This record gives sequence, structure tokens and C-alpha cells, in this order.
Amino acid sequence: MDDYTPENQQEDDDLYEHYAFTAEKGQQPLRIDKYLMNFIENATRNKIQAAAKNGNIYVNDSPVKSNYKVKPFDKIRVLFEHPPYEYLLTPENLPLDIVYEDDDLLVVNKEAGMVVHPGHGNYSGTLINALIYHFDNLPNNSSNRPGLVHRIDKDTSGLLVIAKNEEAMTHLAKQFFDKTSEREYVALVWGNVEEDEGTIEGNIGRHPKNRLQNTVYEGDDADKGKPAVTHYKVLERLGYVTLVSCKLETGRTHQIRVHMKHVGHTLFNDERYGGEKILKGTTFTKYKQFVENCFKVLPRQALHAKTLGFEHPKTGKIMRFDSEIPQDMRTCIEKWRQYSKHQSNE
Repeated sequence: MDDYTPENQQEDDDLYEHYAFTAEKGQQPLRIDKYLMNFIENATRNKIQAAAKNGNIYVNDSPVKSNYKVKPFDKIRVLFEHPPYEYLLTPENLPLDIVYEDDDLLVVNKEAGMVVHPGHGNYSGTLINALIYHFDNLPNNSSNRPGLVHRIDKDTSGLLVIAKNEEAMTHLAKQFFDKTSEREYVALVWGNVEEDEGTIEGNIGRHPKNRLQNTVYEGDDADKGKPAVTHYKVLERLGYVTLVSCKLETGRTHQIRVHMKHVGHTLFNDERYGGEKILKGTTFTKYKQFVENCFKVLPRQALHAKTLGFEHPKTGKIMRFDSEIPQDMRTCIEKWRQYSKHQSNE
């Protein structure tokens, strides 16, 4: 199969722990590369040094260089972007909201809270566990994930296309790679987005200090990470928040979440990127209670993959699917609508 899968361009949301050690209380100062050689079977000094150089060796939750001296009680972890062992995929009879299906593909409307593929801490209950229960012989993509052409985050809801055979996988993956597929998301973001529409460009890569986040690289570091382009359009201004449409030109992990934060408009209730704090508004207790009620109604980032378009791999027909914004997000938007009306009437 041609290696077109956009998974190749994306980094996983989390790093996987391969090894964890706590230094003994009598530990003499020792370079960490030498220390780890004593504990990790078949490890070479070169491999350990390369892991340190890539920011994969952590001491007390901070990445260290290979010349770091281990001290008593240091908590040492070695983390990589791939799992420590092959996923054991178990078919699970989980409900799927299938909006379209034929012999070559299906389009699924994923609910918020469902992880797309197994990973650290999520080895069951994923979309892939459900897919392999309902469908036989799904083709593997280049990351050995059955049927998966692209993905969305656990707490993002919305549309995904799944390939049912090798030809469909290759054809669809190439469309995502060539940026000819259409993906439109709806997001509620903090602040008043001043321009009615615009484009955000900036290479996205892992945050150097917080490895669970991605970030936009700028200035001298602008060539780090991978190119990312997001086109946005304001749908509705709701005072201290704005409802926007985002069209993806590229498919980086957390792309909309990272790009919108970069331009000062973090997604509403996006805990990983700081959107679960009150970022805009007043200091009134009543307002604080209102926002906290919105967080309860929508206990996730306000992001929905609403529209998906692509060329059918067999017929060549342009297919376009649209999904309704889920109830939790609609309720939250309506609350802001009422609040902003009330504010403008005062």
C-alpha cells in the first residue's frame, strides 16, 4: 500500500511509558545514560543518548540530557510516542452511529468521549474495538490501525470516514495527504474573534515543556514541527465567546485547539490547553457561576467535526456529509446566546 496515511504526519496525543525507576536512597551521582544501561535490557549507550536528545527521558517529570547526574529518590521515566507492545485488539460490541455505508467505506458520527484507537490507558472501548466487532477484514493503515484514514480527539465529536478495503484505504488516505478532502469543524472559543474570517498558519509540534500539549513554533524555531493551516470564519459573536467554523487544510494533532489558542482564542472548556478557566469576561460572582454552569453542561472542549467531504474511491463521485452539533454543545451555545442578549439589553 502507498504510504499516504495522514497518521504518518500526526503525533499521538500522549507519550507511552516504557520504563520507570526510582533511584535508591544510597544512589551515588551517576550519568543517566550509564544508570539506564544498568537497568534496561539490550540498551546501548547510543540509543539511550538518542532518547535523551529527543526529550524522551524524564526525571521528576522534566526532560533531561544524557549527562544528567542521577540523585537519590529521582523518579526516572522513559517515554516514547509508540506503545511498548503491540496493541491487543479485542472486538467489542459497542454501538456505532453509521451515517453512510457501502462496500468500500463507511462514515461514522463519533460521540464525544470515545477514543478513536487504543493507546496508553485506553485499550478498550475505542472506535477501533467497535469497528473490528462489526466488520471483518478491515485493511490496516501504515500504523496498523484497521480501517482508520484519519482521526479526531477523544472529546471531539463528529464525522470520520472508515475504509473497508485496501483500495479504498489507499485512495482516501491519498486525498487527505493531498489536502483534497473537506473537513469543517464548529468550535466555541474564548473571546471576540475580531476578523470575520482568516487563516492561521504555523508549524505545530510537541510543546518543549509540556509534552501532553502541542504548540506553534515561531521565530528562530519556526522550522520545527510540521506545517499546519487552518481557515476560520465567524458564525456568531456571543459576547465573551465566539462560535467559529474551522476548515482544515492539514491534519495535525490538536490542530484547531493549538492554532486557536495561538491567536488568543482558546477553545471553551479545553482543559488540556487552559480553556477550562474563565479567560474572558467580568469578575462578578454571578458571571463565574454562569460559566461554571456552562462547563457542567459541556464537560469537554467545544469542538465538533461537522462536515466531511471526499471523492468516492470507486465511483469518483464527490460525497459530502453533514452532522448536527451535539446536544451538549447546542445547550452551551444557547446559554451564551441568552447571556449575550441579556448583556446587550442592559
